[in-house]
Amino acid sequence: MLEDASLQNRLLQATESLVYAGGINATGMDAIVKASGVARKSIYRLYPTKEALIAAALRARDERWMQWFIAGTSAGSPSERLLAVFPLLRSWFSAPDFHGCAFINAAGEVGDPDSEIRAVALLHKQRLLAYLNELTTACGFADPEEMARQFLLLIDGATAVAMVTGQVDAADTAGRTAQRLLQTLSPSNGLNPPQV
Repeated sequence: MLEDASLQNRLLQATESLVYAGGINATGMDAIVKASGVARKSIYRLYPTKEALIAAALRARDERWMQWFIAGTSAGSPSERLLAVFPLLRSWFSAPDFHGCAFINAAGEVGDPDSEIRAVALLHKQRLLAYLNELTTACGFADPEEMARQFLLLIDGATAVAMVTGQVDAADTAGRTAQRLLQTLSPSNGLNPPQV
């Protein structure tokens, strides 16, 4: 049982790494077998299709990425935690193995809107939005859901720009935009301004 868990872990890590670096279509099963050291027969015993394997690898990435993101934005007041998103993103964009958002990349490669891979990508964005909504609710905004959606757009926009251009300062630009957004909220429009 422990051996199966170790084998599965190795397989998911190798699959995630290959797909994140090169894409779904460019990653063949031969490359996954070679990188993971897991026999093809064992792979198909665990995951009947390549899609099921990639979806499982993305679920593991979602769990790890969300833990990293929450830990990196867990200190300070709710508004400080919201603004901490952008220096955290900058550190991610600066990593040598940064290739953008794995979930947007995967969803963009899969044509079928009902695929398991697209479902995992959607789940990731829903989890990130729910976490941002917790922070915006704690800030006391009148419409925390709308504010959370705006922060999600800033995050995904900065991530896409950083991936395409290689400019890690896209996180800084998004952070300044977020700060202006928070500072423009005032009691006159029915919102409680955050303490930045």
